[in-house]
Amino acid sequence: MFRTALRNVLAHKARLLMTVLAVMLGVAFVSGTLVFTNTISDAFQKSSAKGFDHVDVAVRAKFQQSKGDRVGKRPELTQALLDESARVPGAGSAIGVVHGFTAIADKDGKLIGGGFQSQGGNYWGANDPRYPLKSGAAPHGEGQVLIDSETARRAGYKVGDPIRISVDGPVLTPTVSGVFTTDDGNVAAGGSLALFDTTTAQKLFGKPGTYDEIDVRAKAGTSQAALKAQLDRVLPKGTTETTTARQLADDQARMISDSMSGLRQGLLVFAGIALFVGTFIIANTFTMLVAQRTKELALLRAVGASRRQVTRSVLIEALLVGAVAAVTGLVAGIGIGAGLKSLLGSMGATVPDGPLVVTPGTVAAALAVGVLVTMLAAWLPGRRAAKIPPVAAMSSLHAQATTKSLVLRNTIGALFSAAGVAVVLVATAMDDIEAAQAPMGLGAVLLIIGVFILTPLLSRPLIAAAAPVLRAFGVSGKLARQNSVRNPRRTAATASALMIGLTLITGMTVMAGSLQHAIDRMASSAIRADYVVSMANGNFLSPDVDRKLRAAEGVTATSPLRNAPSRIDGRTEFLTGVNGESIGELTDLRVDDGSFTVGGTKVVVDAKTATSHDWKAGSVFTAAFEDGKKQRLTVAGVYEGNEMIRGIMLDNATLAPHQPDPTDMQVMVKTADGASDATKDRLVKALGSNPAIKVQDKKDISNGIAQMFTLMLNLLYGLLAMAVIVAVLGVINTLAMSVFERSQEIGMLRAIGLDRKGIKRMVRLESLVISLFGGVLGIGLGVFFGWAAGELLGSSLSTYQLVLPWSRLAVFLLLAAAVGVLAALWPARRAARLNMLQAIKSE
Repeated sequence: MFRTALRNVLAHKARLLMTVLAVMLGVAFVSGTLVFTNTISDAFQKSSAKGFDHVDVAVRAKFQQSKGDRVGKRPELTQALLDESARVPGAGSAIGVVHGFTAIADKDGKLIGGGFQSQGGNYWGANDPRYPLKSGAAPHGEGQVLIDSETARRAGYKVGDPIRISVDGPVLTPTVSGVFTTDDGNVAAGGSLALFDTTTAQKLFGKPGTYDEIDVRAKAGTSQAALKAQLDRVLPKGTTETTTARQLADDQARMISDSMSGLRQGLLVFAGIALFVGTFIIANTFTMLVAQRTKELALLRAVGASRRQVTRSVLIEALLVGAVAAVTGLVAGIGIGAGLKSLLGSMGATVPDGPLVVTPGTVAAALAVGVLVTMLAAWLPGRRAAKIPPVAAMSSLHAQATTKSLVLRNTIGALFSAAGVAVVLVATAMDDIEAAQAPMGLGAVLLIIGVFILTPLLSRPLIAAAAPVLRAFGVSGKLARQNSVRNPRRTAATASALMIGLTLITGMTVMAGSLQHAIDRMASSAIRADYVVSMANGNFLSPDVDRKLRAAEGVTATSPLRNAPSRIDGRTEFLTGVNGESIGELTDLRVDDGSFTVGGTKVVVDAKTATSHDWKAGSVFTAAFEDGKKQRLTVAGVYEGNEMIRGIMLDNATLAPHQPDPTDMQVMVKTADGASDATKDRLVKALGSNPAIKVQDKKDISNGIAQMFTLMLNLLYGLLAMAVIVAVLGVINTLAMSVFERSQEIGMLRAIGLDRKGIKRMVRLESLVISLFGGVLGIGLGVFFGWAAGELLGSSLSTYQLVLPWSRLAVFLLLAAAVGVLAALWPARRAARLNMLQAIKSE
């Protein structure tokens, strides 16, 4: 039986090649994902581990949790703590570490590193062991700064050059005093690192006389664990915590691994989709091969082979095919992993150097996935072939699906579909988005399975709807419609492969378009300000930014938005500080109760917060600020909040005295001339043409959000293209099977006058009908899932409403048609080239 299976594999190389391609694509994506994420993770872990070479134990402040009326905060690491750490018997030296955001502009004024990897810190003394100097000298005072060698190389800076930097908004123009080398992971990832002397760094980052961390080196012969124990004995308990460098490196490695796990899981989901779609192709392929060998298998049964041996023969073929596909997919996946790493570099992202990481787990996963998927898909055709009685098979009388089996199938499909719809509808009605995700996913899976089971039943009425159009193509069109429903199960399996890909594409497009529309409406309805000013990386702004904007030409009103924690009724609530005199002029929020009055002890509260505290206009409550002081505040009004503006608003004049270091999240600006390019340029120049600051009007805010959605959708379209490619292979397979089964029929059609063009047209129309059938199902399911997910996410957006992107839906339908046309090229040509006499004689 093994030799028989091997001979059958070699005898049907062309058809099995499509199965190998389908499996190989999925395996390549799985192994490529694992190689890529493991390589990137390993490179960052090794790079970050080098950053702990100059520390044995790190001392950090331990966050004090909120309790009673006390607002939680992080204690300060003072100079006294640094000196005490340095005096520990096992300590060789101690360094105070200060760090914060520092943006560096290149010589063209553009931000280096994209903002998120732009960091700053302190250079310790005249010779900091953490940062070896490559050239120049240590910085002194606010007029000097050190930059890393990679930033210097990319931007063309050298010692003595003036440089534009920003810490919290205002532009600074120090001189480059030196260039240093570093193994910092952010720098390796394309970011930048600027170092000031310790006093300047403490002042710039709002930490005068204090440190973010104290790094202690051990004396020779003292272990990290021993040094940690000594520090724990002398440092204040409850306000500080110590960690060894080994533990820091392990924690960093875990964080990097966790950050990569989301990307890995996302990519593996799409790989799974491709494999799932490929399963239909494999099942179709083996169904076709079994159909071709019905008499051969019957002869084997007649000469003594058991059902189990026949099934085993088919599974051995699947094992061989799966093994070949898995090995080629693994090799292709290694190439994909290397290609993705290079693609990151071409997109401007810098990845630390390191070899490709191909772990034993990756190899095992590739082989297991390829072999198991193929064998599972081939098991049902093999089992079905083994159940055919030898006499019936040898006389080509093997039974078609019975009415009982079809009724059972349709009943199961209806139950699955109904359950899926019910679970999805229940999920959309849930208030907790996180809790609703699991039932939403379960309902989607049940509905897709149900529709797949019902697809043979659905194929007849939906394909029949195309009859009027197909009549225009004469005999070819009529035959194409009849052939499409001749074997509903095979047609359903082929259409389902395309349906799954289009369901995901359509669902994401509908959801993203509806959310984008909701955010556009929110921005236009809630904000009267012409501009919103913020840091490019989401960091806090210096109050100087608001002062400079107020003094700018044409500005009529400004209001900084400032966050501050407080304790109210035993709970932590964040207060939003605003300019009470102008906030009403800069926002357009609907007031449900009272008036929108902010000033002194009068505050306004969003409806959700008011409901949670049982407040209404006129209610009085006590707020405990972060400095420990309390104040009674009065609710002047309750407004309808949204994702952009919500919370307890009070006047900054009331809030600022309780903040040790006030910073703003953003500043809203109203101008006399409204939003225009000229006005925007004036505001940018008033802020020193700082590349780290964004000046956005409503359109810019909307476009920024739209870019995120567009990037996400483009990524999805690219990933799901693989599922579409696999679906094309499935249509080719089905048509090839159809041509094989109808060889005699095609020969008769040719003999009675249907020319080769008519045969080609018939096969192409059949392919087009099957593809459009799958496309209609996919788009319909996608719209439903897009609506359901939008209802769930939109529960927190008062401006949400379903928006159907009709133009894109039409493009998706055209895509399905294009799949059908392309997939039919080879089968149609093959059918037209059949020798009519040989085809008529075929059985």
